[in-house]
Amino acid sequence: MHRSLLGELVKWKDKKDRKPLILKGARQVGKTWLLMEFGRLYFQDVCYINFERGEFSDVFEGELDPARIVDYLSAAHGRKVEPETTLIVFDEVQELPRALTSLKYFAEEAPEYAICSAGSHLGIALHKGTSFPVGKVDLLELYPMGFEEFLMADGQEALLLFIFENPGEPIPSLIAERLTDKLKQYLIIGGMPRVVQNWVDSHDYSEAAQMQKVILDNINDDFSKHIPGSIASKVKYVWESIHAQLARENRKFVYGLVREGARAREYEAALLWLADMGLAYSVYRIEKPGVPIRSYEDRKAFKLFMFDIGLLSYMSALSPELMVRKSEMFTEFKGALTEQYIFGELKKTKGIRSINYWTSEGIAEVDFIVSTDNNIIPVEVKAGDDVKAKSLKKYREDYAPELSVRTSFAGLRRDADLQNIPLYAFFNFNEYIK
Repeated sequence: MHRSLLGELVKWKDKKDRKPLILKGARQVGKTWLLMEFGRLYFQDVCYINFERGEFSDVFEGELDPARIVDYLSAAHGRKVEPETTLIVFDEVQELPRALTSLKYFAEEAPEYAICSAGSHLGIALHKGTSFPVGKVDLLELYPMGFEEFLMADGQEALLLFIFENPGEPIPSLIAERLTDKLKQYLIIGGMPRVVQNWVDSHDYSEAAQMQKVILDNINDDFSKHIPGSIASKVKYVWESIHAQLARENRKFVYGLVREGARAREYEAALLWLADMGLAYSVYRIEKPGVPIRSYEDRKAFKLFMFDIGLLSYMSALSPELMVRKSEMFTEFKGALTEQYIFGELKKTKGIRSINYWTSEGIAEVDFIVSTDNNIIPVEVKAGDDVKAKSLKKYREDYAPELSVRTSFAGLRRDADLQNIPLYAFFNFNEYIK
């Protein structure tokens, strides 16, 4: 499969001031596969160590001398671990805190060794107090496959090629229809690599659903295995309420939907645990698009999005039969699927520093406010062909942004400072806003 983050790994490999890399991400998003593929393509050898098996704890006892550790790794690997030409992969590194600490010494004393570490529950380990080599590692995060990666996996390179090679040109109706059909599939299948691979092999929705159920069962098992019993049930309640939260008209998270009578102070820790596991993301309301934008966040008002749209569709019991009716597919759930989809694409877009939303005294709401390196851009999401955006109009009147974005099934066009991006081409966001 094609994973866009591979390009970032290559850039890391070629950096002059390269540090050991930590690849974060939720379970089963493809971290191990990506690192092994990276090693296969760009190194002569890969030394893979999985700390979940508990076989190397003695290696990291005592002094964390990189030369001594490399000698042990070479012996276990059966071949000499060479600087630059061998990729060392530490998998599930959070299971052995001393291995995580050793990255500091590799950064300081042996930077010539290429070390990539991955962990599904790294956030949980830090939550429990595991020390982190701050400033001594490079960080990347892997998310489920986006729509662009889904198209690549499904053999739709020609569709992508047209979008990338013609960023300012109208999209012909034939290509638009084909992309719309594929987007409807993506909303059901999502971006978990095992589910996508199953779909590519079989194009059977029922088989994909069975795979999604297995992944969700594994996530539920994690709640009991990795989270203290006193809070595990609360985490599960919040997790299982996400689809109902997003089905609300304004998407704002309401604690009463978690459990009757629930209060914020009782469930704040549960929200933090879900974030640590990489399973859910809070998007906070802002009062106005000031700089720095974090200082204008209302931390009591937020939307909670899931990390994978396919799992959200499964948990919501959406039928693939909806796919034959475009308008129902994208407006079902009051457009929640469409908003979740755009959030996922924004989360994967390079250069976006933060994602918020904006409301004005209950009379207007802009779905997303994204902060880039040099701009703050409002993004209005429309689930159908209707491009009327009263909330975006008010935002533009109040704050006069340099650029605004509206995404719907209307065609690609630029009207002065308003960029219209089709939903099925939103993965090309950075090119369209130039």
